[in-house]
Amino acid sequence: MPLTAVQIDQLYTFTRQHYVEYYDLQTELVDHLANAIETQWRENPKLTFDESLNVEFKKFGVFGFMEVVENRKAALYKKYNGLVWQHFKDFFGFPKLLLTILLTLLVFIIFKITDYKEIILLGFFGVVFSFTIYGLIQSRRQQQKNSKQSEKKWLFEEVINRYGNFSVIMFVPFNVVAQLYSSIPQLFKNDFYSWCLSIILVLSSFFLFVVFKIIPSKTETYLMDTYPEYKLLSV
Repeated sequence: MPLTAVQIDQLYTFTRQHYVEYYDLQTELVDHLANAIETQWRENPKLTFDESLNVEFKKFGVFGFMEVVENRKAALYKKYNGLVWQHFKDFFGFPKLLLTILLTLLVFIIFKITDYKEIILLGFFGVVFSFTIYGLIQSRRQQQKNSKQSEKKWLFEEVINRYGNFSVIMFVPFNVVAQLYSSIPQLFKNDFYSWCLSIILVLSSFFLFVVFKIIPSKTETYLMDTYPEYKLLSV
């Protein structure tokens, strides 16, 4: 005997009560629970809805749905990382490769002819920091806007808006460069290190651009690809 619409709604409520706040995860769990309950009823028609639900929920162990949520998060973070890497690789294909080379050359020339490398580095770091803060603020505003427009929360949407750990990772190469400059400033009189510095700065900038600009601008497309029902629920 199939579940009624009221019972399906009860399953959604049940998942929310057990700390599953994302609609996509709720739907996956509701489908699983509904199929399991219907299987139990075929084997034992005397079981009530609540009894069948409790039997199935116990199979998830003492942590309930927590493991399912964490596994799904890990899978979507992996998907997000793949998107970042794919867009980043685009800068190594023509014609963006030409832009990458020209910008690297330009940065190298600037470091080669100037005596104010430290000021340029600090200025660049300031721009990167400001851009990161701006991106995080925009992400927060977008989340608030989305929550007002719809009561449904999508896990992948939150993954995209939070940018994973990239906002922190982006400061690692700049910190390394700053430490090297303060400890061994004569390194940057060498062309090899100037080239390395130029490449690091350009690639880091492209990486930031992908994380904070390209991917957020395609959020809706990614959500539709990930969740077929997203387009219907967004209308």
